Amino acid sequence: MRWDAQALSPARGTARENGGGLPGLAPALDALLPLSGLVRSISTPEFSGVTFHEVTAKSVLNKVPPGSNMPFEWTVNPYRGCSHACVYCFARKTHTYLEFDAGRDFDSQVVVKINAAEVLTRELAKASWARHQVALGTNTDPYQRAEGRYALMPGIIRALADSGTPFSILTKGTLLARDIPLLKHAATQVPVDLGISLAMTNEDLAELIEPGTPSPRARLKLIARLRDAGLGCGVMAMPILPWLTDSDAALDSLFSELAKAGATGVTAGALYLKPGTREWYMKWLAEQHPELVGKYRRLYGQGSYASKEYRTWLSHRVNHFKAKYGFTATQGFSHRNARAAGRTRQGTDSMPGTTPLGPGAGAPLNGQQPLF
Repeated sequence: MRWDAQALSPARGTARENGGGLPGLAPALDALLPLSGLVRSISTPEFSGVTFHEVTAKSVLNKVPPGSNMPFEWTVNPYRGCSHACVYCFARKTHTYLEFDAGRDFDSQVVVKINAAEVLTRELAKASWARHQVALGTNTDPYQRAEGRYALMPGIIRALADSGTPFSILTKGTLLARDIPLLKHAATQVPVDLGISLAMTNEDLAELIEPGTPSPRARLKLIARLRDAGLGCGVMAMPILPWLTDSDAALDSLFSELAKAGATGVTAGALYLKPGTREWYMKWLAEQHPELVGKYRRLYGQGSYASKEYRTWLSHRVNHFKAKYGFTATQGFSHRNARAAGRTRQGTDSMPGTTPLGPGAGAPLNGQQPLF
């Protein structure tokens, strides 16, 4: 069945008549939700249980608030909500800003900024743009399954690279492999930092707790493909789950497989249970591992972080396995890496075409979520 035939709120008229700026697409007259710039909402058997809300964005370049502890200053998020459906996702609460809930809606109500590349190109062309590093994958995954349909990332990558803007991408999505040639070219123009999110090798557990993601095995193959292509690839091994993925056997398996795949570094840290995520994760835990619920309540108390004692213990175990598999001298993945590399280049030769510095040039900011 045709994608257009699945529209729940069909577009009518023309974009120019309605100010949308995209030929053939118009704001839906019977919009299901009060989303700004809504064009139409689509549900299709190809993505069973997921509704896509296509919107035309006025801006896609987001400035991180000055007081934030995030290790980046600017972000681009072409999607809101994520069909990866990771139970532990820290970004769940952000969906409530759109009047969705942080649980099932986050997994199944995905907002798509269909004009992201065009808007970004205009924003980067402004004289005021100072070529700050831009981070992708900071809220929801830019290579979630919908990217195979919408193909927003190639235009975004071109816009960033052609404007001389360094960028970083963090993803669980093996769709990234489609853009390897484009990323290789971009890396000749600007610093590009790539990170794969992978914190477990247990395929059965992964299917339960991150059901919409490519399997750990598939992500390991992606790391190897990126390295074979000559691209650096750090790994964000987060979150490590207390009593589920923090045993010596689990950590040894993870770091061993990452070393075999050729990861350029690993950053690891404990599960972070901020409001919105905490409720959804604890519901899952009660269903799948009820024997652990009391332990988690004692470990986390009323806060978002595991106890200091646990985090200290975990850091020692992580450092042990980093040393065992040759990751001690590496800095893993941080969205700050490309920014630090960009600043170094700007101090020497910031013209496009010069050789960019590789991943690992930066470090997490003070106050950032504890990383090991």
